[in-house]
Amino acid sequence: MSTVSTRAPARADRPAQSRPPAKRRRPRRREQQWPAYVFLTPWMLGAAVLTLVPMAVSLYLSFTDYNLFDPPQWVGLRNYQEMLTEDPRFWRSVGTTLLYVVVAVPLKLLLALGAAMLLKNLGRGRAFYRSAFYAPSLLGASMTIALVWRALFNDGGSVVDILGSVGIDTGGWVGNPDLAIYVIVLLTVWQFGAPMVIFLAGLQQISPELYEAAALDGAGRWRQFVSVTVPMLSPVVFFNLVLEMIQSFQVFTPAFAVSGGEGGPADSTMFYTLYLYERGFTASHMGYAAAMAWLLLIAIGIITLILFRTSRSWVFYADEEGR
Repeated sequence: MSTVSTRAPARADRPAQSRPPAKRRRPRRREQQWPAYVFLTPWMLGAAVLTLVPMAVSLYLSFTDYNLFDPPQWVGLRNYQEMLTEDPRFWRSVGTTLLYVVVAVPLKLLLALGAAMLLKNLGRGRAFYRSAFYAPSLLGASMTIALVWRALFNDGGSVVDILGSVGIDTGGWVGNPDLAIYVIVLLTVWQFGAPMVIFLAGLQQISPELYEAAALDGAGRWRQFVSVTVPMLSPVVFFNLVLEMIQSFQVFTPAFAVSGGEGGPADSTMFYTLYLYERGFTASHMGYAAAMAWLLLIAIGIITLILFRTSRSWVFYADEEGR
């Protein structure tokens, strides 16, 4: 006689019941991040007190007539209008600064790249020459070196005498309106050590296999430089270009030392920052100087933005898709 089982179906045959999700332990972000805020606090205080507050005060002063002794008087856009439409020395300072940037920055980068390529292939003495080439970057921005530079290129200076001994009689460069700016250009180019070190680091990151493959395809040294070195080094070139361009627009110490603080002769070394200094601290027109500072900041920002916008057409990033 058969029996009928009245047992409930096995547990495995039952439909799976959803289990309540396990509670996740959320990281205590505040507890993990407070050391970072503690270490960042001095920097944030310094940025606020030494940078943001002075910038806000400078922006306010650019719309005022302020001479350091009387309370500032609100004049609206008059400083900007006077600067752009009624001040020919302002435009001469703009032209001088642009000429300096266009000449000095490419020369400095080319010299830095050439020295970096020589150092890369150098066997012994690389550390010595790297330090020797980098030293002017540490010393060149000082007032002392700028005064020495002025003496070298002045009437009776060593450079003028050496050029005269080989038949190139140029006279003193410092007193010549056509040559005075190039004294400052040469002083800037001489300080090629900092971009050279960055170029050297970039060159050492290029894989030797790329050069071996190019050599197997019959590429010579120049073809390897154009097809391998330049594309692989283009991010470093872009970085150095932006950095040097921003620094060149702010050149002050060499222009002050070489021209004696007057931008001469005939305003040939009247750089933008030197004219800003003259208007602010010699003529006591701080509102006008503040307006010049903000216009310089806006101009540098626009040129930097243009460089970033155009960089996609000539800067090669190996890890970027489709390139």
